[in-house]
Amino acid sequence: MIDPTGADLKRYLAEDPGGPVVMLNLLRFQPDTGRAQYDEYVEHFRRTAAPYGAEVLYVGDGGAALVAEKGQEWDAVLLVRYPSRQSFSDMVRDPEYGTGTHLRTGALVEAVLQATTEWGADR
Repeated sequence: MIDPTGADLKRYLAEDPGGPVVMLNLLRFQPDTGRAQYDEYVEHFRRTAAPYGAEVLYVGDGGAALVAEKGQEWDAVLLVRYPSRQSFSDMVRDPEYGTGTHLRTGALVEAVLQATTEWGADR
C-alpha cells in the first residue's frame, strides 16, 4: 500500500494525542524513473503543504541497513513536521495538494508512512 485510505485517516485522527506530529516516510522507488518522479512530488508538496504548516525536517538517501531483516532497506527517508494531525489530514484532503499525489503514487513501489510524537521531558 502506498497511499492512506479514508479509514486510515479516520483512525489516525482518533488516536490523536494532541500537539505536533512528525511523519516518518520510508520510501522504495520504482526502478529507473521513481526517484526523479518523487523529486517532482517533493517540489509539489513543498508548495501545497506550506499553508498547513508542514516543514520538511530531513530528506535523504537510504544506505546499507546495519540492523534489519532482508528486504527492509529503504531507498530514502523523509521526515515532515506538522503542527497537528488535523493539519496533515486537511492537507491530504486539499484538492490542490491532490493534483500532485499521482507523482508520489507512481514513484513508489512501497512506502511506510508513520506518525510519530516527541517524547516528553519525563521520559
